[in-house]
Amino acid sequence: MTADSAPALPQATAHAEPVSPEVRLATALLFITPLLWTVNYLAARWAPGVIAPHALALGRWTVAALVMAGFCHRELAAKRQHIAGEWRQLLVLGAFGMWICGAWVYIGGRSTPAVNIGLIYAASPVLVTLGSALWLRERLRWTQALGIALALGGVMHILFKGQWSAAALLRVHGGDVWIAAAMLSWTAYSLLLRAWPSAFGTLARLTLIAVAGVLVLLPFTVWEALAWLPTEVSWRSAGLVLAAALLPGVGAYAAFSLMQHALGAARVSMVLYLGPLYSAVVGWLVLGERIEWFHGVGALMILPGIWLSLRR
Repeated sequence: MTADSAPALPQATAHAEPVSPEVRLATALLFITPLLWTVNYLAARWAPGVIAPHALALGRWTVAALVMAGFCHRELAAKRQHIAGEWRQLLVLGAFGMWICGAWVYIGGRSTPAVNIGLIYAASPVLVTLGSALWLRERLRWTQALGIALALGGVMHILFKGQWSAAALLRVHGGDVWIAAAMLSWTAYSLLLRAWPSAFGTLARLTLIAVAGVLVLLPFTVWEALAWLPTEVSWRSAGLVLAAALLPGVGAYAAFSLMQHALGAARVSMVLYLGPLYSAVVGWLVLGERIEWFHGVGALMILPGIWLSLRR
């Protein structure tokens, strides 16, 4: 059969557009990015006895800022005059995003399992939705309200370990309180990022926020070294800093930006559902942590709550 006599392809096949390499990579990253996040939970669990919480956060964001600056230094130099007008906002964002969401996670990780960190943090996008409705005046549908209630109930179920009578006695695990505070701080960080305009692009602004976070972390790191937990200078501590900086820091942020550009924000929200599952599995396989019944009940409330609060 010659090429001229070959049967014509069906119309749908003939006009099908090939999937671009960028979309293929972004689709793969949907399943890889939550794994990058779990590295931060592992670092929080491995750090005790090796590196103090504030020192780990300081090292992480110092390395991350240097790496990111290598990609956006031209923009930073061209727009440096705008830093004077945004420095107060940058310090606030650095305190919320790098100090509280950094060091406090490592403080909580000294005594709470990785699965708790992942599940509690999973409520953050739900609170961002609620905060956007109350503060930024974005429309809140009844399905979103139901999702918020479900997710928050799931977080409280984990905090109280399924024993709601503990609410009256305030018997909450100390590590979980640190993680919950960090989650609330991430919510504030996300809302302020939306509310405060900036002259800088996404990567350049994140670099400046990281630098501001390092400035906030520095005095706490010195105080920690002098009065509380010393940090050993070793390959183990350096490895934890590099892992936390490059994988859940630069790697996850870069992957998230690429996914949003290629797939859109709605489809990228899928990674929010996978985060708690990955943290539970990695904590079980790598750290030998037990998955308790209240984790399952909390997950059955948090994950549908996220889906309801974010669905279009």
